[in-house]
Amino acid sequence: MTTSISTQTIYTASVRFYETVLSPLGIPKIAEHEQGTWSSRWTDFTDLNVLDRGPPTSNLHLCFYARSKEQVDAFHRAGVEAGFRSNGAPGYRDYAPGYYAAYLLDPDGNNVEALYRDVGNVGHGEGAALH
Repeated sequence: MTTSISTQTIYTASVRFYETVLSPLGIPKIAEHEQGTWSSRWTDFTDLNVLDRGPPTSNLHLCFYARSKEQVDAFHRAGVEAGFRSNGAPGYRDYAPGYYAAYLLDPDGNNVEALYRDVGNVGHGEGAALH
């Protein structure tokens, strides 16, 4: 299933955010489109479309599975080093055993999570995809 988000801020900032933070998770940008189905430009990532139109998507929580704790760390580090806002440093959470995650806010304030589940826990071994 592909999720689409609309941006209110500068479209290029949102695309740069997702390029920056999804790359360490192995999630590529697939294509850029100038105009088409949605009568606006958009960028495709695996399982995610970023649309240049309003109103913006808001109050959304996106979670991407990581293959290791190191990928979670790299996701967060890449975002912070690029000037994006942290919404939670990498670490274990009390949500469930073996739940290792980090959070960043996209330019529209949506919460974007990278999650790794330790061996033996539900969700371990999931591919790097949107859930």
